[in-house]
Amino acid sequence: MDLTRRASAEFLGTFWLTFGGCGAGLLSAPFPSLGIGFLGVSFAFGLAVLTMAYAVGHVSGGHFNPAVTCGLWAADRFRGSGVVAYVIAQVVGAIIAAAALYWIASGKMAGWTPGAFMSNGYGELSPGKYDLTSCFLAEVLATFFFLVVIIGCTSKGAAIGFAGIPIGFALTLIHLVSIPITNTSVNPARSTGPALFAGIAYVEQLWLFWLAPILGAIAAGLLARWLQQPPEAV
Repeated sequence: MDLTRRASAEFLGTFWLTFGGCGAGLLSAPFPSLGIGFLGVSFAFGLAVLTMAYAVGHVSGGHFNPAVTCGLWAADRFRGSGVVAYVIAQVVGAIIAAAALYWIASGKMAGWTPGAFMSNGYGELSPGKYDLTSCFLAEVLATFFFLVVIIGCTSKGAAIGFAGIPIGFALTLIHLVSIPITNTSVNPARSTGPALFAGIAYVEQLWLFWLAPILGAIAAGLLARWLQQPPEAV
């Protein structure tokens, strides 16, 4: 499959992830008396990944996340020549999804302001007011184990055709733990799209939600490469 088609699949997958997950948090979680809350938002992100993994994962590998792309590259599971194209497609997909959500939400006749717009933040912008160190550590660890699950479930010997299920549930679990800490990133593209509509304060904190997930993902990729390396003969 050529790179243009694969990058297009990444665009679609990241759009759906941002639209579904952030849309659930923005539109459904706070809905009067019937709000879905943290549990619903967590499942929305997991279901978004699960559904797109089966819809277009066979085309692009189903990364939908710059950190995943970098982690798979570190694990020697993805060619470096495709990293930039994938990351660009993912970020553009997330931005357009956030723009669509902004357009939809701003049509609420009772009046609406973007607020945090499901953006990620630390310190005063953290939902639970967690400091930079706590948020950084949470994002590194969550992304590390997300990649451990992804690489393990897609490795030789894993059950064929079922990888999307544990990957989707892993993302759900990550959100159940970390929404109060950072609003859960583990995905620089998903962080970038909403931040552009939430305001300059969130944009200024984007560096953490690029750095921490990518560090965690690369660490997991390097570990996976070492674990799967055949032992030397004695």
